[in-house]
Amino acid sequence: MAVRYSYLPQQFKDCPELWDQLKEFVATGDFTLGKPLDEFENTFAKLLDSKFAVGVGSGTDAIKISLRALGIKPGDEVITAANTFVATVGAIAEIGAIPVFVDVNEMFCMDTSKIEAAITDKTRAIVPVHFTGYMTKMDHVMDLAKTYDLKVVEDACQSILASYLGKKAGTWGNVGAFSLHPLKNINVWSDGGIIVTNDQELYENLKLLRNHGLSDRDHVELLGFNSRLDTFQAVVGNWLLPQAVEISEKRIANAKYLDSRLKVISGIEIPERPENLRVVYHLYSVFADDRDALLNYCISKKISAKVHYPIPIYKQKALQEISGNLQFPITDKLASRSISFPCDQHLERAQLDEIADVVASFYKNKNI
Repeated sequence: MAVRYSYLPQQFKDCPELWDQLKEFVATGDFTLGKPLDEFENTFAKLLDSKFAVGVGSGTDAIKISLRALGIKPGDEVITAANTFVATVGAIAEIGAIPVFVDVNEMFCMDTSKIEAAITDKTRAIVPVHFTGYMTKMDHVMDLAKTYDLKVVEDACQSILASYLGKKAGTWGNVGAFSLHPLKNINVWSDGGIIVTNDQELYENLKLLRNHGLSDRDHVELLGFNSRLDTFQAVVGNWLLPQAVEISEKRIANAKYLDSRLKVISGIEIPERPENLRVVYHLYSVFADDRDALLNYCISKKISAKVHYPIPIYKQKALQEISGNLQFPITDKLASRSISFPCDQHLERAQLDEIADVVASFYKNKNI
């Protein structure tokens, strides 16, 4: 049995009401900063228990615009995780700031015990990355931010509706940045992003920055960006957002079942699943002995396993001038041992069993 990775064909296969809504919307011509976008922002803010939300062009832009709104300038240092996707680092670099890496723990997120050693007199912000659907220990981050007067932009692009100590991802820091990319748990049909905050002054500044700094058609208050979430995409988001809680719960249930099947296999290690953390499994990743051989075996058996990511961002050619000879052993361990399996809300129990059976057969055959 083949088990695919992308669920998008299933997610949008049978949605006649969405097509009706899109047809109605197109007839309005309200394509830029339109009424459906206002609706989407308001609903998203309520979903996240936040006062305000601002739709932007991508998750990358959500981080970049947030940093700019918080006054981060060229030459400022911004601490982030050594295992993140390039978008986090790219957003920092786009405004001329300097990314400073710290190692992570075996729950894929920044090791908060290592942050303080990375703080210098040039440090102005921390961008914790809630990677794979986990969350950084945000109480520790916020304590450090208060002590050293630092801004906090949560990269929650992979962790919508995750929570730590009962508080949702994106709502701990000054702002939370989310991606609506088609591969995210809550997605639209193109790039898209959204920022949440409880600070009204910051909210007003974010709205200016996403739209060229225009307060109206004729007045430029500051130099901003062209990064509006398309109203067309907001219509898609409005159709999907009521399903957000159900989607996260289904992913959690699938992950729990996979855990139960995989944890008994010698050669597989399940990451820690703390009770005070709601993990939403944008990626379902476990640790595997002989990972690359397992990956190839799964693919040969039509299980669409993946690796996120085999070359850590701090080791990439583009970052060598910044990271130099730095070493981050846990980041390297995750890059060499983690493997991701499908875990989405559209999978059937038989498909989850097929994943587990194929993994078990790999180690059984390997040990014969």
